[in-house]
Amino acid sequence: MLLRRLLPFALLLPLCAQPSHAESLKITSTPPGATVELDGVAAGTTPFEKDFPGGFFHRTHTSIGQRLEHPMIARISLPGYATREIPLTEGPMHWIDLHGRNHGDYWLLKAASFHADLDSIPSTFDGVVASRPISARPASLEPELSLEEIVRRTKPAVVYLKALDHSGSGFFVTGTGVIATNAHVARGETSLLAVLPSGIQLNAKVVYVDADLDIALVKIDSPPHDFISPFVALAEADTVQQGESVLAIGCPGDAMLFSVTKGIVSAVGKFASAGPGTWIQTDAPINPGNSGGPLVNSRGEVIGLNTQKLIKKNVTGIGFALSSSDLLDVLRRFYPQPSELTPTQQQTRAVTQNLSAPSTDSASSPAAPASDATGTITLSEPPGAEIFVDEKFVGNIPATLTLPVGPHLFSVHTKGSVSWLRHVEVLKGSHVTLKLDFLSSPTP
Repeated sequence: MLLRRLLPFALLLPLCAQPSHAESLKITSTPPGATVELDGVAAGTTPFEKDFPGGFFHRTHTSIGQRLEHPMIARISLPGYATREIPLTEGPMHWIDLHGRNHGDYWLLKAASFHADLDSIPSTFDGVVASRPISARPASLEPELSLEEIVRRTKPAVVYLKALDHSGSGFFVTGTGVIATNAHVARGETSLLAVLPSGIQLNAKVVYVDADLDIALVKIDSPPHDFISPFVALAEADTVQQGESVLAIGCPGDAMLFSVTKGIVSAVGKFASAGPGTWIQTDAPINPGNSGGPLVNSRGEVIGLNTQKLIKKNVTGIGFALSSSDLLDVLRRFYPQPSELTPTQQQTRAVTQNLSAPSTDSASSPAAPASDATGTITLSEPPGAEIFVDEKFVGNIPATLTLPVGPHLFSVHTKGSVSWLRHVEVLKGSHVTLKLDFLSSPTP
């Protein structure tokens, strides 16, 4: 009798102890042969296939079945192509059995197969990055700008980045739509919605996430015809001085978009508690949503990415920005020769052929092209204002200019003073009319 009562349990125990049946995870890429890293560990090359317990694909039915107890990310890399990160899992999910016992959190693989289309580096990371060399010390620079002028110059390059369940900030670092932000804003996403200060909404593709630094690069995907993004210049950490004034621009949650806060540089250096890299501590208020936005100095240069705020009892006014030196280290992987700023420019220098001397017999005569690859730029107002391209006078408005492809520094002077200053990326065969939307009153 006792044997008959125990027999059902004896038959069930081996069944419960069975491990989850293995299933295969497949990862492919175009082109093939890319290295696959799972959670930072090299696992093979594409086409990649690996068996995992069935409990990784669907909820296990027993408490002793194997479960995935952390999120899993695949990193796909191939020389000459932009690295892709693919979030493989969804979760966390809470496992509470019928008796109310909590068996902890678990994650499930979203699918059994994933594919990554890799973008070539030349086609993804086009345009030019502008930076000020370390040798250009603050003492040799032009006078500081007013707060209003700093915002007027910098804000057009700031973007609001929105994912399904979180948001952050970023800023253009090239005229071709490449945006820098924090990795924690972009990681786990393939694309983000980018909202410009003008209200225009564009899709931005996540093209690079640094595995160690909290830095990511995203790029406007399928931009409108003749789209040219205003972009900022970056200043190395060695040019940053303790005590100098700074502005943080971004889109903090529960506040107005593209808002500005003011503070000083409290400290500069390594800070292991914040993470690897060089950090700029500031008392400029930084809040959730500011992540990835620019920390700007008094010359309108970006010195760091606003990254985190120290939240601790009895602690206020401590925020951290990851320095532009760390961002430049990432950008140099794709832009080996960032265009350096001279001490007197504070903006990017053209890297293509210089313009020929302008014609003086007609205010509307185009500058002579130095290359067969050109585009045209038209300016129609304000009438009579002087146009300077790459610091050279080229005529008065109205004018249509034929320029070599590449980045150029445009400035419009009224009453002898600069009223409008922008980086403009000229594309081959393009025909662009510049509208001076941010034209301010002339400087007295």
